[in-house]
Order: sequence, then C-alpha cells, then structure tokens
Amino acid sequence: MTTASVGRVGKPVKTPKRTRREQAAATRERVIRAAIEVFTEAGYVGTRMTDIAGRAGVAVQTVYFVFHTKGELLQACFDHAVLGPDGLPPLQQPFIAEISVAESGRAALAAFVRGNTAILSRAAVIKEVAESAPHEPDAAAVVERNEQRRRDGLSQVVDQIAERWGLRPGLKATDATDLLLMLSTSGPFLELRRYGWSDTKYAEWLTDALARELLD
Repeated sequence: MTTASVGRVGKPVKTPKRTRREQAAATRERVIRAAIEVFTEAGYVGTRMTDIAGRAGVAVQTVYFVFHTKGELLQACFDHAVLGPDGLPPLQQPFIAEISVAESGRAALAAFVRGNTAILSRAAVIKEVAESAPHEPDAAAVVERNEQRRRDGLSQVVDQIAERWGLRPGLKATDATDLLLMLSTSGPFLELRRYGWSDTKYAEWLTDALARELLD
C-alpha cells in the first residue's frame, strides 16, 4: 500500500499596501481620465463635476478637494494629455533631441512633426473642448495659457532651425513662429482626421507645408 504525499501549501503572499501618496496619485489619474471622457462627450459647458465623479467612481467632494474648480480640472486634463505617458514637458520629449541631431532643416521639421502629432493625438480633443466655450472665463484662460506655452516652445524650435539651417529669405523668426503655430495647431489635425486622414498622411502633409513655408 502506498501513501500519497501531501504537498505543503505556502502562505498567501500579501500584496503591499499602497502609500497614501500612491493612492492619491491613482485617484487623481482616475478622475482625470474620467474627466477627459466626460468633457469630450458633453463639452465644457455641459459637463458637471458630479458626472465626472460618477464616471471615476469617487465622491464629488473628492473631485473638488483635488481640483477645486472645473477650470482647474480642464487644465489638468490638458497637462495630462500634453505630458504623455512619461510625464515630460514637450521641450523634454525625445523629438526635441531628434531636432538637435538632425542633418537638415527638413529632417528637423520632420522630427518636430512626429512629436507634435503624438501630442495632438492625445491633446487635440481637450483643446477643442476648451475652445468651444470662449465665453466661459475658466475655459478661455486654459486656451490662453496653453497657447502662450506653445508659442514659447515653438519659438525655441524656430530659433534652432534658423541658427543651423536658415529660414526662407525675408522670413523673420517671429513670423516663422506664427506660421508654425498656425499650421501645427489642433484645428487642421482634427479636421483632416474627420476627412479620414491617417496620422502618417497628416504628418507627411505638415512636413511638406512647413518646409515650403519656413526653409531657405
């Protein structure tokens, strides 16, 4: 007669508890993701903080405690989209380094377009939400604040291109920045997407357009 050996059952492994800071960060992330969904569906004016709280599965008091106002939450959504998964400001994202080592002005513009397209794919809809409510002071402030940030960042891109490869004859750096802002903003990106353009097709068009307008 044989006896079956009985294996020992190990003790259950305890999952480490998250710290309060980690819990707060997770809650903030959940609220932002819920807010992006609700803002996109209902627009800025049509969005209520209670709707966002319900989508996020938290109390509305939590939303107000973390973000204080709907305008602050909209700005947080915009920042979340622009910074991307690595949490990096645009001027610290990889495409800026690619511009620095580009071998031609066109290659530098192509690097910029790749990075800008990635940002637009995340942030364009939030910008559209903010722009759809020009008579709402908080939404208008978000638009103004972020347009100034874009101008400051893109002026540095233009300066680098001008210094290394030169701009089109007669084109001032300030005008080049205006053109870069206008052509690379969210409006054309979203409109061409609605026409069925892929991000690749959009990036090819924008690179060609910028090269014609900016380069010597």
